[in-house]
Amino acid sequence: MGNRSRTEIIECILDAANKGGGTSKTKIMYFAFLSYTQLHEYLSLLVENKLLEYRDGTQTYKTTEKGLYFLKMNNEIKKLLPQTI
Repeated sequence: MGNRSRTEIIECILDAANKGGGTSKTKIMYFAFLSYTQLHEYLSLLVENKLLEYRDGTQTYKTTEKGLYFLKMNNEIKKLLPQTI
C-alpha cells in the first residue's frame, strides 16, 4: 500500500466505524492499516470534530450523521475528479 492522504485514512476509519452498531479500536486499526499511535491521533481528531462518536458502555466507535455526510461528499468528489495512475 502506498502513501495515503489524511482524507483517505479518515475515510477508512469512518467506513470501519459505520459497520454494524459500532466498532472496536482494534477492528478500526486493522481495517484502516494504522499503528496504535496513529489510530489514537485520528480517533481523537474525529471525535473532537464530531465525525465519530465514542460509546462508553460498549467501548465502541460509531460514525455520526456528520461523518456519514463526510463520506457521501467524499464519494461525490471522487466521482468528479479523474483517477490518477
